[in-house]
Order: sequence, then structure tokens, then C-alpha cells
Amino acid sequence: MEERNNFYLTKEGLNKLKKEYETLKVLRSNKIKGDVPSIWESEDLNPDYLAFQEDLNFLETRLAELEVIIEKAVIIKKPPKKDTVVLGATIAVQVGDQKDEFTIVGTLEANPMLRRISDESPVGSALLGHKVGDEVTVSSPMKAVYRIKNIKYN
Repeated sequence: MEERNNFYLTKEGLNKLKKEYETLKVLRSNKIKGDVPSIWESEDLNPDYLAFQEDLNFLETRLAELEVIIEKAVIIKKPPKKDTVVLGATIAVQVGDQKDEFTIVGTLEANPMLRRISDESPVGSALLGHKVGDEVTVSSPMKAVYRIKNIKYN
């Protein structure tokens, strides 16, 4: 996992990660306390032991990732001025004759299927700092002009 200063998350997103962390800690504890397969089966390494170690390594890696994320999490808050696009903004835009609406979130919560785009994506980063009525040109992968119609915060 790359080193980052902060991870921007909604309160719900952080709670979801904390819940996953606690669940994985219990799972790891139960796995270690359970029946650990013997390392050897006759003269060969036991495949059950190898699978056990692989599962344990996966749990340890994910727990370490979650610890870093939780430690460096910054909750996205409503801004004092709600007329500018910042993290957490839900934006209505017009691109040509198409209308669209999405929320700008941190990379960990981005999910285009749920209309949540990352602040580091070409569109998300281009719209940050703009206001209603602004036209923003984004050139990735095709050039498009986004006209901001509305900004709201939930």
C-alpha cells in the first residue's frame, strides 16, 4: 500500500472500515486459537498448513492496511461556504445536452456505479474549487466541458 498523509472518508465509510477491522481481528484470533494443521504430512509440506498460512498472511496484510487507513482517516465535513465544490459535494452538471449528478469522495469510497467519484479522478479533481455556473474542461479520455448547475452537501 502506498504511503499517504491522509485518507478522506465519510463518517459512514470510516465506520464500515472499523467494523471490518474488528471482524478480521476476531477471525484472526479464532484462526490462531483453532486447530492449526501440522506443517508436515509424511515428508512433504502439508497443503492444509500452506492454506492456513496463506489465509493468515492475507488477514495480517489487510489488518495492517486498515490500521494505517483508520489512523490517517480524515472525516469529510460540510464546508462553511457551500457554494464551492469540495470533498463531499454532490454536484449536478451538464455535459453537452446530458445531465449528470455525482458526489465527490475520497479514493477509498469511490464507486462510479453508485455515482461516487474520487477527488483524484480527472473529473473530480478538475471540479474541485469551482462554483455554480462555472464551465470546467476535462480532457480525459475525451475533452468534455462540465457546466456546474448545482452544488449541495448532505
